[in-house]
Amino acid sequence: MPDCDYCGESFGNETARDKHLKAEHADELGRIDRRRLGMEDEDGSTLGDAAGPIALGAIVLFAVAIIGYLVFFAGSGGATTPHNLGGVHGHGTINVTVVGESLDFSQGEYQVQDRYWHFEGGNGRFWHVHGEGVTLAYALDTIGIGVTDNSVTYQGTTYEDSDPQYDVEVTVGGEDVDPSSYVLRGNSRTPSGRQTAAGAHIRIIVTRTG
Repeated sequence: MPDCDYCGESFGNETARDKHLKAEHADELGRIDRRRLGMEDEDGSTLGDAAGPIALGAIVLFAVAIIGYLVFFAGSGGATTPHNLGGVHGHGTINVTVVGESLDFSQGEYQVQDRYWHFEGGNGRFWHVHGEGVTLAYALDTIGIGVTDNSVTYQGTTYEDSDPQYDVEVTVGGEDVDPSSYVLRGNSRTPSGRQTAAGAHIRIIVTRTG
């Protein structure tokens, strides 16, 4: 099972690992890796050298779109809206178990459902956060799970802690949190580029008491 030399994650095959390298570590890759991935020619030139003007134009258009979104949508409500895509790059682990069913986030339906927070590369153990303002409620909503500080909604059923039939636990790093305001950042990389710890652990557990 190939591993990423930059953050230590494991992948089912080399193709998945190479996609991860291009998406997550493009700025960190050495010359050998860049050549192997087709990102640099023998003379040291890169795709960015030829596509510079196009890339610049794309960046400008993207920035305009983001500003427009923030002005017309994010500014009109009180909720925290994810922003500054790429400004944060952290990881953490997760366990969501609903009345005995532990969710497998390596399944395709859970992979890369959002740009700001997602699972990728067929790995359901580690989550990735790539923007600022990503709350726990926002993150779980991207994969179809509704969560408050005392309830979990999964597959159309809401389980409430106030219901004597259920016990609902919503924690991050072992601490009770308000999902609507708790912002996920995960664990960032070490100066060498490697990630040696898992970062914040999300734990969403619903158990039947009666």
